[in-house]
Amino acid sequence: MAQVELNNVNKSFAQVDVIRNVNLEINKGEFVVFVGPSGCGKSTLLRLIAGLETLTSGEIVIADRPVMDLPPSERGIAMVFQSYALYPHMSVFHNMAFSLSLNKVSKAEIKERVENAARILQMEHLLDRRPAALSGGQRQRVAIGRAIVRNPEVFLFDEPLSNLDAALRHDTRVEIAKLHKQLGATTIYVTHDQVEAMTLADKIVVLKDGEVMQVGAPMELFNQPDNEFVASFLGSPKMNFFDGALTDVAADAATAGFSGEGVDVSGVRLVSKSKSAGATAKLGIRPQHLRLDPNGMLKGEITLVERLGTETVVELMSPNGTKFRFASPESPDMQAGDTVSFSFDAAQAHLF
Repeated sequence: MAQVELNNVNKSFAQVDVIRNVNLEINKGEFVVFVGPSGCGKSTLLRLIAGLETLTSGEIVIADRPVMDLPPSERGIAMVFQSYALYPHMSVFHNMAFSLSLNKVSKAEIKERVENAARILQMEHLLDRRPAALSGGQRQRVAIGRAIVRNPEVFLFDEPLSNLDAALRHDTRVEIAKLHKQLGATTIYVTHDQVEAMTLADKIVVLKDGEVMQVGAPMELFNQPDNEFVASFLGSPKMNFFDGALTDVAADAATAGFSGEGVDVSGVRLVSKSKSAGATAKLGIRPQHLRLDPNGMLKGEITLVERLGTETVVELMSPNGTKFRFASPESPDMQAGDTVSFSFDAAQAHLF
């Protein structure tokens, strides 16, 4: 059963449409990530669910109850913002307890809820401190704890890790993943960071210009992208694209051949089912799926070698002037100016 439903949701600011006809079901207990580039509408969509923005049209249902006319406090949600938004003059305990006090929850229950949340987040020793005496990661845990004590139907996270440094962002991401498993709560999380999306989500919603491009499990989107945008957005380094034309299209239009950039290959997954032989197309291959092969069809001159320790990323230029990348967990003996050749498995490529 869906815990959150969005039915034909639209949002406009003046004449600008920022959310366009979004339909989505989020099941109870799912961890769903809204991901996309800056300005795609992901935070606006989260704010619509929270009740911080009003719909232009459409319907939002939380726990089988339409909530369009309800204020945020009555929607059964708790939100963790990008900024910690803590009261500087209050202790951690009172920051976490404040919303419960406003709702006139008994002092005994407040104490129990706050101490339970602190135990989950391993911050019992911080309850008497004020925010100024906390690190960035500790402040973010307080903000998460403030949401936990409310026992909401749905947790909403709006880019909660963007203010943290890389190491702390990783540690806090792990904590959020563990917290979700422990609580089993329905969670909607907004980020522009595809690594956060891929590692945290049960289901990813990819947005572009206010529209949903694709919805699915992380590896489903990675391995079976519905369009060129999703293919290029998910994956690092991003997918390589080569211009050419379709040669032969299978009877079921599931696969086709491609010719271009010196590559002549058949049996490649065809994303657009309406294309016929002779139509222009782009061949998409992830940098990790290229294989060094002296007899390979795809050739390029090395322009840059990045040795990252765990991975080596090589940037190349094809004879036709197309930039592409090769990524390997090894450290091949390559230098700028070398010309190398690659082969690849057609089953791991895509035609757009």
